[in-house]
Amino acid sequence: MKLQTISYYAPKNNRIGREILIFLLFATIFFPVNAQNTEVKEPLPLIDVLTQIETKFSYQFTYADDTIKDIFVSAVPKDVSFDQVLDFLRKETGLKFTVVNDTFIAINKGNQSFFICGFIKELNKEQALSGVTIRGKKTSTISNEKGYFELEVFDRKEIVIISHLGFRTISRIISSFVGDTCTPIYLTPKTEILAEVILKNYLTKGINKTDDGAFQIDYDEFGILPGLIEADVLQTIQALPGIQSADETVSNINIRGGTHDQNLILWDGIKMYQSGHFFGLISIFNPSITRKATVIKNGTDVEYADGISGTILMNTDTRINSDFKSTIGVNLINADIFADIPVGKKSSVQVSARKAINEFLETPTYEQYFDRISQDSEIGDNNETDIGFDFYDINLRWNWKISEKDFVRINFLGISNELVFTENATINSVNTSRQSSLNQNSIAGGIWYQRNWNDKFTTTLQVYETDYTLKSENADLQNQQRFLQENIVSETGVKLNTRYVLKDHITWLNGYQLMETGVSNLNDIDNPVFRRNRVRVIRNHSVFSQIGYKGRNIRNSVNVGIRYSFNEKFNTHIIEPRFSYNQKFLNYFNFEILGEFKHQNTSQIINFQNDFLGIEKRRWVLANDEDIPVIKGKQVSAGLQYNRKGWLISSEGYHKIVEGITARSQGFQNQYEFVTAIGEYTVTGVDFLVNKRFRNLSSWLGYSYANNQYTFEAFEENRFPNNIDITHSFNLGVAYTIKDLKVSAGLNWHSGLPTTRPEFQNEVSNNEINYNPANSSRLPEYMRLDISATYDFELTKKLKCHAGISVWNFSDRNNTISNYYRIDQDNQPKEIVNSSLGITPNATFRVSF
Repeated sequence: MKLQTISYYAPKNNRIGREILIFLLFATIFFPVNAQNTEVKEPLPLIDVLTQIETKFSYQFTYADDTIKDIFVSAVPKDVSFDQVLDFLRKETGLKFTVVNDTFIAINKGNQSFFICGFIKELNKEQALSGVTIRGKKTSTISNEKGYFELEVFDRKEIVIISHLGFRTISRIISSFVGDTCTPIYLTPKTEILAEVILKNYLTKGINKTDDGAFQIDYDEFGILPGLIEADVLQTIQALPGIQSADETVSNINIRGGTHDQNLILWDGIKMYQSGHFFGLISIFNPSITRKATVIKNGTDVEYADGISGTILMNTDTRINSDFKSTIGVNLINADIFADIPVGKKSSVQVSARKAINEFLETPTYEQYFDRISQDSEIGDNNETDIGFDFYDINLRWNWKISEKDFVRINFLGISNELVFTENATINSVNTSRQSSLNQNSIAGGIWYQRNWNDKFTTTLQVYETDYTLKSENADLQNQQRFLQENIVSETGVKLNTRYVLKDHITWLNGYQLMETGVSNLNDIDNPVFRRNRVRVIRNHSVFSQIGYKGRNIRNSVNVGIRYSFNEKFNTHIIEPRFSYNQKFLNYFNFEILGEFKHQNTSQIINFQNDFLGIEKRRWVLANDEDIPVIKGKQVSAGLQYNRKGWLISSEGYHKIVEGITARSQGFQNQYEFVTAIGEYTVTGVDFLVNKRFRNLSSWLGYSYANNQYTFEAFEENRFPNNIDITHSFNLGVAYTIKDLKVSAGLNWHSGLPTTRPEFQNEVSNNEINYNPANSSRLPEYMRLDISATYDFELTKKLKCHAGISVWNFSDRNNTISNYYRIDQDNQPKEIVNSSLGITPNATFRVSF
């Protein structure tokens, strides 16, 4: 029994105060608080219980002393018959009670088994723990999703071992389980310094902010956001201040003014070079298998490389589930299936697959998506085509608890986008037909192994391989030419982490990482014959170390670390410090300071003229330390949060500098479209949020200001606005939940993107467009209204359903997301405009069992 000391203050000469004090002291003494187990009566020695029974009934027990030695039972129920007493003792002890004659009962050791049960919960949280291993001498089992278990045992002296990854292992003697009572058993988390949640339900349920500045998204607890009916990670994070997509795609997410290739995207620790289906309109990461996500805008842990603008971590379920679960769903774009399959008692496999449904049904949603991606492409320019499009993804995750100290996870991910179209034309009175195609694929796999050597020391080892391929074959009927393009990325990674708890509030992280990245770019033309294939490989070694401290009352936390990298290709050494600090004060305020230095060896170049049929315009390249340098970034930010009585007010200012960018990676479509130059950009901004939470309703207003400026010494304008400079951005939303119904609506507005227009009355000279200074004009402002609703219900106890409907751009506003100019047949500049999605409905229905 755990005693709890409580201090009280009683005013002098206050009779009522003294009486309250006496009452509280009395309650503390006679009703002590137990933070771990529900109070139960102490079990009694069996020999004492037998004596009581002999006194009450006219029977005597005969037995050998060692038969009942060290056996304890609970008190015998009152007002029961002698036969019921014997049944009670048989269940309690597992012994044989044989009636010899009318007055004697013989007690012998029994060979029959009996069952114990309980509910496993996490200490201080009352949260059920599933997948906990309960092991006896001859048998073992695991707890289910409610934390419940039953275990067959044979001896009341037997010891039961209860263990779970991330928690302290405990031992209990069988006799401590009282009768048929299934009492709670509490496990204590192992002492590890992990990120502590400081702001819960940020915007909506399931989005939390931690003391290291990161945002964590728990999709098991996720609420609803405007325009979303499924838990798409790359769509969800765009609701956070400072994160936008300049062209509405998930393959162009801009975190604090950075380009998409400057984001580190990890799926269960595996680096991904592809992020979108439908060439950017849908995330490749299946919502059914992605359970948690973390978004880091600054203050990244030293164990993560790359991603100078931001880090997006996605994780599958780490629990070993004991029950088979399955989900089948369909929306107006794709159908998917998910299964969680137990494999024995120590492992489980999750499998999910998703495929486009346009082969069977072309919905209004599909038509809107296809019109969006085919703008300004060879498909959109050619009406005499037969088009076929398909995408799918396959996910596999296997969790295996080898022993109490060893845990293994194996992942596999396969992704495919395929576009095929046949162009028909009549050339010299001959009907001609040729096929063009575009394929985008990713295959990734990895093994992750964790060893808990003891309560203070843990190691993790991960090995992964990720391969990305983008390939197009463009058939030009008029010129009788075939143009083949291919971009391949192949990366192998190895990372070893060690985590040691120096003291209860201090942890020490150390590690080593090896990354070997190869990138090839192929251009192959058959008429005239031309072939160029560039292949580069970089091998990078890194070691890192970080100290983490949390105050005893969790009022402050500090992470300070450093990462050292050696590039074999360039023989260069890079040292990068990282820092995060959070301080809670006056109970309702949190102050944070974050800072980091980062670099990356990969980036994307953009060619708007002919790359991959004009649909996918980005290809990956490796730094060569010449015209493509290693990109380096540094950032510092400071923030203040207030959280009280449902009000959340958050403000964060930042300053970021990124050096080593190339002009070809920025997507210029003006006078600098074909210029090769190296420059940098600087962003100074503020992210602000006001969130008011009621019992069933959450409303928010987010605002971001950013001053994002290029510096290119080789350009006529040395300093000018970034191509994705969104100076002002507002996000207004509301989410309402009542029982199983969730409804949300939101308005997104931001100032127009920079653009470059031709000089007035001097537009063209020498067959070239005369442009005004770069990015000296702006596109019209962007505004979009989204709504969504979901409803959960049960058909039976085991058959659950989820239905949802959403409308993207409910007002059907025509938003211009980009423009550029080309000279037409009249030698005049012609403006080509790309627009956002129009009104786009979607609906989903999902069945779980």
